[in-house]
Order: sequence, then structure tokens, then C-alpha cells
Amino acid sequence: MPTVLPFGRALSACCFAVLLATSAVIAAPTGMTLGPVELQSVGPMTFATSGVLLVGDPKAATVYAIATEDAGTRASGPSIADLQGAIKSSLGLDGDLEIGELAVNPDTGNVFLSIVAGGQVHLVKVDGQSEITKVNLDKVHHASKALPNPPEDKDVTRRGRTRNARDSSITDVAFFEGKVMVTGLSAGDSPSRVIEFPFPFAENTVTTSVDIFHAAHGRVEDATIQTFLPMVVDGEPSLLAGFTCTPLVRFPVNALDGSEKVRGTTVAELGNRNQPLDMVVYEKNGKTSILMNNSARGMMKISTEGIGENQGLSEPVRGGGTAGQEFETIESLSGVKQMDKFDASHAVAIVDVKGTLALQTIELP
Repeated sequence: MPTVLPFGRALSACCFAVLLATSAVIAAPTGMTLGPVELQSVGPMTFATSGVLLVGDPKAATVYAIATEDAGTRASGPSIADLQGAIKSSLGLDGDLEIGELAVNPDTGNVFLSIVAGGQVHLVKVDGQSEITKVNLDKVHHASKALPNPPEDKDVTRRGRTRNARDSSITDVAFFEGKVMVTGLSAGDSPSRVIEFPFPFAENTVTTSVDIFHAAHGRVEDATIQTFLPMVVDGEPSLLAGFTCTPLVRFPVNALDGSEKVRGTTVAELGNRNQPLDMVVYEKNGKTSILMNNSARGMMKISTEGIGENQGLSEPVRGGGTAGQEFETIESLSGVKQMDKFDASHAVAIVDVKGTLALQTIELP
């Protein structure tokens, strides 16, 4: 079995104890200023370190680092049957409310959500008692990083479809080994890219164009990464990326150095007419698996067995078929719209339950 490990999440018992002992006092990280953050759009979120939340704003083509000052003992997982109703009631909101993304603070277990209400983007926190509070973005320690060469912010119609490429300038964001990694689109002829820069934010940004062999289409494409995981596979830092329709592709992180376009290894084709939404990696019963929720194909539990030796697909996979890494569909976890890892054996998820969005703590299968 290959060694497959996630970046940036695992803490030893000793380190975790130190975190708990020192988390009551949180200083603003280096490089942050105190002031307002005005988010223009809902985008991916993840935690960096010491309660700092990384928030992607695709419309602004900017990544924000926000000091949440979220500290204390680790919480239990939340459970809210009607998430939209609970947020409206707790914050005194009326009218339409859209739930965006979620991220779990690995230090405390508290859940952070982006919402759109009254035409504005807000952040809210849900603690272990399922109490909801608003994050004050009017005066918060933060830093920002504008991405280079983003797509133009305009609607373009092609083949009867209208889309704005700026909306995909940031599709996912991760933190590992002291760096921030961002995926999305750029302007130009090779739009699909991976961006890496230090944290705290600095100017030395590395941008790498990527493409893939998309077996469902039988051709090489500049496809857009929709969600990804930084992982260590057989000792090699790797990026495992999910694309629309649904190829799963491995990229060596060391190759993403900006020197040339990188073609990933398509380790699986998981079915067409679908978009992957989130992925988490975990260990259970001595095996490492990836859990992926999707727009149309349910929850997939994907085996990492042999993924390091997988040479990749090179022939078409037609008719909506699947190939490559083995997986199973977890029927009991249908309706999951968003998720993030909570602890070694659980995730927190936004679940569509008969038309009502619920916040649940689910067991990793």
C-alpha cells in the first residue's frame, strides 16, 4: 500500500496539547492590518494556522487571510436541522439567504460559513453547541493577495452558453507547508492554472499552467480544477485534483514550479455530467481513502491503493463509464452539498434533506 498523507491537518498529541494550552491568547499574525474586509463573492475557504481563515473571492480575484480569533477547547460537532432558518433567526435577517462555503477550524472544531444576505457576503461561525454568531468583517485583522492576470470580468456567450470566466478565477484553496495553493482560471491561451505563494503573503508567487488527458472526452484539455487535495503519495508531495465530468488527476507539487505547462496523470475517470464539490482524505481500518461529494453522482469513497504507481489513463472511456482507481458510492451520504473534515473519523457537511439544508456531523465511512 502506498503512503498517502494529507498536508497541514495532522497534529501530534503533544502539539495538540500545546495548542490547547496557548490558544486562549491569539496575537494578530505578522503582516496583517486592522480594517474592513468587503467580500464581493462567495468562494472556497480553508484554515491556515492559529485561527486564520483563508477566503477566496473569485469576483475580486483575491485571497484574504482573516484572523478569526477563534480559540478555546475543541468543540463537538454541530447539528442544525434547518440551517438557513437558524441563521436568519440568530442574526435577525429577513428575505433570501444563500449558503456558500464552509470550513472547519482544525484547532477548535468550530465551523465557519459564508452566506449571502441583502446582496452582501458575510461570514458566520457555528460552535459546538450549534450557536451561530456573525464574524465582524468591519474591523478585523487581515491580509489580502490579488492574483496575477485574472480573467476579464464579463459575460461571454459561446455555443448558446453564457459564462463569466472571472467567476472561476478561484475554484479551490489549500494551506500546506507554510504556503497557500490556489486553483482556477487565468486570462490567456492556457487558462487552467495552479498558483502558490507564501503565508504570510509575499510577492514571490509561482503560477503554473496545467492540462490533462480527459478520458471521457478522449482528448487533452485545459480543464479547470474544481477541488483538490495536497497529499504525500509514497513520499512525494502531490496535488490530487477533481475536474468537471469527473477525471481525478495527480500532479507532483515539485513540478508546479512555473517553468512550463504540466500535464497531470489521470488516475481515475469517475463519470461524466458531474462536478466534484469537495474532497477529504482519511484513514479507517488501516486503509487510506478519499471521500468526494459531487453535484450529480452522490458521495464517492475512492481507494488510494496503488495510486502512486498508477500510470494514468491514456485511452478514451466512453458512454459515461468509469476507470482507474476503485471507488464505491455511499448511498447513506446522499445530498451532501459542502463538507470539510472535522476530526479523524468525522466530517461536517451541509446536507439537502428533502429541500431543507441541514448542518450535520457525519461519520467517515
